[in-house]
Amino acid sequence: MRVRTAAAELAAYDRAMPNPSTPFLPAPGGSFAAPGTGSSQTASAPSFQLRPMQVTWEMTQACDWKASHARAAARAARGKREFSTAEAFHLIEEVADMHVPLLVLTGGDPLLRPDLFPIVDFASRHSVRTSLTLPPTPLLDAGIIAELKARGLMRLSFWLHGSTAALDDGYWGVPGCHRRTLDAIGSCHEVDLPVQINTILARRNLHDLDPMIELLTRLDVALWNVFFFVPASRQQAQEMISAEEHEAVFAKLYESSKRVHFQIKTTEGQHYQRYLLQQRARESRGRMTETDVITCAPKGVNDGKSFVFIDPAGEVYPSRFLPWSAGNVTTQSLAQLYCESPLFVSLRDSSKLKGRCGRCPARNVCGGSRARAYAMTGDLFAEDPCCAYEPQLNG
Repeated sequence: MRVRTAAAELAAYDRAMPNPSTPFLPAPGGSFAAPGTGSSQTASAPSFQLRPMQVTWEMTQACDWKASHARAAARAARGKREFSTAEAFHLIEEVADMHVPLLVLTGGDPLLRPDLFPIVDFASRHSVRTSLTLPPTPLLDAGIIAELKARGLMRLSFWLHGSTAALDDGYWGVPGCHRRTLDAIGSCHEVDLPVQINTILARRNLHDLDPMIELLTRLDVALWNVFFFVPASRQQAQEMISAEEHEAVFAKLYESSKRVHFQIKTTEGQHYQRYLLQQRARESRGRMTETDVITCAPKGVNDGKSFVFIDPAGEVYPSRFLPWSAGNVTTQSLAQLYCESPLFVSLRDSSKLKGRCGRCPARNVCGGSRARAYAMTGDLFAEDPCCAYEPQLNG
């Protein structure tokens, strides 16, 4: 029963995050109305300088499952510099002390860590809401899923990069991956464990949006996290969708969020928050302007702003897609790195943004993808090349 209650709390966290499909948006008069309610409440911007909203820990890069994707292709045996169990417990204690709302465990295949169950159990006993992302390898079966639920896991996440086996298996280069993922989702439902689906959206699967939404509706998932493609190098830029295509996807996600039962959020699609605010202004029928809603909106999640990524060796990054380390949690505290490191402090300073992002009135709500800007220009503070919004020069 405790896990069921915790899962409900996690769902509430999803709804309250600054970058889901139904964020807290300003109602007329500057107050904030919770989605799906008729009441309004005073809201203030989250204090990102004090704690992140989410810590993602890549537990291991080991994976026996060979895939075609660049990150997966580099995975082999467990690294010698991975956290020990004691170091993992210490990290969880730090997350608990900072009152971080969500800890996400991920990696090549976390099931290859023999201490996975004790880690999940330790997090649960320290009241740390925990989600786990797993690949559908032969190690994953209904018994594993039931044990994770019993240990206190609050949500299990899977990657689906297409609505069909041809698209999904083609991405991984592993026949049967799609089918095993669907089977694992069914096993989650059998033990009442909420399911999250992650999808990397790129040119190769852009045409598959509507079928994906239909599939996720049938699968009865709790959350869909759409990752907008960030190239690892400029040579991969052709897989990145255009600024105009981003806007079309935003429109599709927004329309879908009104009729589907699962939450929709974006990663490296920070400008979706700006799009949502624009829609709120348009739907107010003149009661609010875009300036009104943008000025009153809380700050949004961005690389280094409310988000932390920790690799298996303890290096702390603003994003899994931004290869700049602020330091290592084995030598400095997570709170110190997040609150005081020059990298994180600078990324939270919107006055450093350049180009259209620097001029944009939504720079504190959005701020553009710092990872994408860096990947394409080598400049952390350059404008996001995949945003179509043209702010006024005096905006």
